[in-house]
Amino acid sequence: MSWILLSLATALSVATHDAWVKKYFSDLQPGTMMLYPMVYSLPLFLFTAFQVSKPTLDATFWWCIVLSVPINLVSLFLYMKAIRLSPLSLTIPYLALTPVFMIGTGYLFLREMPTTGGLLGIAATGLGGYILHIDPQRWSLFSPLAAVFREPGSWLMLVVAFLFSFGAVIGKLGILHSSPLFFTLWFLVALNLTTMLWFTLLGQVRWHTLSRRPLQGAVAGALLFAHAVCHGYAIEMTRAAYMISIKRLSILISVFYGGVFFREENMVFRFAGAACMVAGAVLIALAG
Repeated sequence: MSWILLSLATALSVATHDAWVKKYFSDLQPGTMMLYPMVYSLPLFLFTAFQVSKPTLDATFWWCIVLSVPINLVSLFLYMKAIRLSPLSLTIPYLALTPVFMIGTGYLFLREMPTTGGLLGIAATGLGGYILHIDPQRWSLFSPLAAVFREPGSWLMLVVAFLFSFGAVIGKLGILHSSPLFFTLWFLVALNLTTMLWFTLLGQVRWHTLSRRPLQGAVAGALLFAHAVCHGYAIEMTRAAYMISIKRLSILISVFYGGVFFREENMVFRFAGAACMVAGAVLIALAG
């Protein structure tokens, strides 16, 4: 059952990375927040990528890399902006909506209808999003719905979840035409280098800024690297739905971090809502 331990390590590294970046880099612009873990993780990714055996590659693999990079670049920029602006407990749980959007895109492009388990997962995820924004001191029936759009990080993460639904489909295709670990490592090498080049060309990053917090940057880079490697190894060992279901526990860990380290409010409702959203995402993953 080593895949379970690796999946749990993936969840822990994801949540810890987000909390670390929010704590030490949220005073910076979102682009610089993105670049800190990318710059410090790039040597690790490059070294490890060259150690992984190269499968037979075709044009589909390269097209998946080309399409995945811009989608994820935009997604991660909005992701950093969301956790910079809003509490972790009101942003990260909305990543559970990615499989919900994937059901929609599956029907739109492939005419795939959701199963009963998938429909129950959608309902649970929607209910969790509602519970997440309940404020017992100012509650009315529709106030949690309005609160989603008042909280900038919440609706930004909704957009991120939507974009991730496309990125996940393209990434799965890239893995099918290579291998999970090979695609994961080389995709992240390409993403890191492209992001660094993009922000340099736009003049939106001052490189000397990235040398001011070397310890914090090194930890952020190591967490990003650990996330990628644990994810790649775990998903090779078992069915993707099982691995992703355990990885979704990162949402609950992030909410826990929000309450403990950032003193976020209404944690009973936020943890209950996040748990409901995770349960919904697991139902959808297993039904798929």
